[in-house]
Amino acid sequence: MHYDATGRNHGLRHDPFKALVGPRPIGWVSTIGADGIANLAPYSFFNAVSDRPPMLMFSSAGTKDSLRNIEATGEFTCSLATWDLRDAMNMSSAAVAPSVDEFGLAGLKAAPSHFVKPPRVAEAPAAFECRLWKTLPLPAPHGSKAPGYTVVFGTVVGIYIDDAFIHDGLVQTGQMRPIARLGYMDYSVVTPESMFSLNRPIASDDGQAAALVPGPWDGVYR
Repeated sequence: MHYDATGRNHGLRHDPFKALVGPRPIGWVSTIGADGIANLAPYSFFNAVSDRPPMLMFSSAGTKDSLRNIEATGEFTCSLATWDLRDAMNMSSAAVAPSVDEFGLAGLKAAPSHFVKPPRVAEAPAAFECRLWKTLPLPAPHGSKAPGYTVVFGTVVGIYIDDAFIHDGLVQTGQMRPIARLGYMDYSVVTPESMFSLNRPIASDDGQAAALVPGPWDGVYR
C-alpha cells in the first residue's frame, strides 16, 4: 500500500505511523511544579540527539504537566524504563490531576538528583539529569484546531548508573532490560540475547572502497 500521510487515508483500523517508527526509547520524565509537587510521565517520542555535549529530547502532545513544569523551572530528569518497572511506567502515564504525585501513584521511590531539583526513579538502573536548552513548537495538525506537539531539548548535566550494571568498564545495557514503545499498545524489550554487535567498516586510503572488520567488537571505536 501507499497512502497520503497528510490526509491519513490509509484505510487501516489504526494509524500505522508509530507501528513503523519503532522501537522508540521511553523518556520517563520527572519534573517539579511551582507548588513543589513531583510529576512523573513516560514519553515515547524521545531520544538522544547529541553526545558532545550530551543532549536529550522528548516531544509533548499539547501542554502537559511535564512541559509546564520544565518551562517554569528549567529542569527535569529522564529515568530508564525497564522490564521490571513496566507496570509502574504504565501507571505513571495516567492522566491524573496536577496535584497527584505519580511516584506514589505508581508505587515508586523518588531518589534525589545531584545537579537538578527534580528526583529520579530510585528503582531505575540509570537516569539523566537535564537542564532545559530550548523548546520548539511543532506545526498543529493540518486543518485542526487542536494544539500540536512541543519538542523539549535538554542538556544532560548529570548521569546516574547503577554500579551493578557496569562490568569491565562497559555498561551492560542488555542486563538492564530497557523497554521501548512500538505501535498500538505494544512494547519491546532489550535483552542480552536480543543484542548483537557489528564492527564499523574501514574505508580505504583513497576513500573509494571499504572493508568489513570480521569477528566480535574489539573494543575500538572507528
